[in-house]
Amino acid sequence: MSAASLPGRRSAQNLWSGVLFGVGLIAFIDEAVFHQLLHWHHFYDLSTPAMGLVSDGVFHAVSWFATIAGLFLLADLRRRDALNWQRWAGGVLLGAGVFQLYDGTVQHKVFGIHQIRYVEDVFVYDLVWNLVAVAMILAGAVLVYLTRSTAPVRVESSAR
Repeated sequence: MSAASLPGRRSAQNLWSGVLFGVGLIAFIDEAVFHQLLHWHHFYDLSTPAMGLVSDGVFHAVSWFATIAGLFLLADLRRRDALNWQRWAGGVLLGAGVFQLYDGTVQHKVFGIHQIRYVEDVFVYDLVWNLVAVAMILAGAVLVYLTRSTAPVRVESSAR
């Protein structure tokens, strides 16, 4: 690998580390809060309650694999002194937002494997869920845009 391609690779690693961590974090929050504490739904509600619990366990394990993978990439960035916290945070917000929007649209509405909450009028819950997701995506996209890789700027001295 040439030295010129190294900054672009580290920029991408900052982003992907954040995205993986964001997916794992929001999935953990979803599973812990909405599945376990509030008992609003399981990951898969189209079968028995026992199957719902098993699906929650698998979902929890996969979310932690994403979290750990993101943290390994983060540790590598720190070791190489190549960590850009703003770009990483943008990745976290993007990963969390995209996962939440996917969950709220594809899993809740297209596949119908569960709803946010089983109430008569779920529209408000869906609206808030998806608006929060869009807000995270927009905030993450702004941070990623502001920290995009650019060619190094050469500063020349005016003193001769």
